Amino acid sequence: MGTGQQVAVFGAYGHTGRFVVAELLKRGYVPVLSGRDADKLKALAHEAGLEARVASAGDAASLDRALAGTSAVINCAGPFASTTAPVIEAALRAGIAYLDVAAEIEANLDTFAHFADRARQAGALIVPAMAFFGGLGDLLATAAMGDWTQADSAHVAYGLSHWHPTAGTRLSGAVSRERRGDYRLRYTGGQWEHRTDAPPALQWSFPEPMGSRQVIGEFTMADVVTIPSHLAIPDVTTYMTAEAARDVVSPDTPAPAAADESGRSDQTFLIDAVIRSGDTERRAVARGQDIYAVTAPLVVEALDRVLGGRTHAVGVASAGQMFDAPDFLRALSPHITLELHP
Repeated sequence: MGTGQQVAVFGAYGHTGRFVVAELLKRGYVPVLSGRDADKLKALAHEAGLEARVASAGDAASLDRALAGTSAVINCAGPFASTTAPVIEAALRAGIAYLDVAAEIEANLDTFAHFADRARQAGALIVPAMAFFGGLGDLLATAAMGDWTQADSAHVAYGLSHWHPTAGTRLSGAVSRERRGDYRLRYTGGQWEHRTDAPPALQWSFPEPMGSRQVIGEFTMADVVTIPSHLAIPDVTTYMTAEAARDVVSPDTPAPAAADESGRSDQTFLIDAVIRSGDTERRAVARGQDIYAVTAPLVVEALDRVLGGRTHAVGVASAGQMFDAPDFLRALSPHITLELHP
């Protein structure tokens, strides 16, 4: 637990950032609120009784001031294409750990490509995509992999009851589409492939009671970056229930609304991670509520392990490589239910 350590939260006043701040307080940390919007920071600081430090990704000196005296930084500020590199640079200058909740494929690819060597040489700890997309799927795939040293394929299917996107999700998606152009990404044969055809519509047999649902195949999310970053699996595919896929792109879909006192929405999720080797299949399943809210215990559990020295890697590493995946998932038991088959 935190024992009063200061942790900077960049983008603290955003939808996910607020969940992260609440989780840090619950675990005994002292969040240092940061971001570029002074008015939103001041309001949150007054509400939570915490220190606020205005900082911008475009102003290195302001980031240095925001991180001064902290033990780590959690970056919750999208679009991550703009914030990831500057905040990582500031963390490296400060000599502290960096974690983010980025779901943007391109931003995560950039983190591995641009900082792996430097972070390793510096003995720094950088954990990207430590969120519902990227982190949880990677942990499930790693746990399902078990003692296998390689596999033929990994499939991660998201069964979302619905997907009411935040403003941040919409903005990050727009930035990703702008960077990618007319292509969509697929990971096959151990490499990235640019496709211009429409992704396939398929049926996926989720565990009961969800059962068979129509999904969009090759609905590529951050897990397709994190899983092959450390597991010897040449084909990694993610799938999304068709209703949720329609929700997230529709301009008429509302933002998430609180359904309980913690601020969680009524959205439910089921993640079905399947690893295949020849004719043998291994599976890990997680169920829970609200993909944004569950990101907070995910990233703060990761922080707890980073600051407590319970890590398996140095440099840039995804959740499945950095941590003991089965143990990490069991630690999330108040927030998810877990099934491992076998």
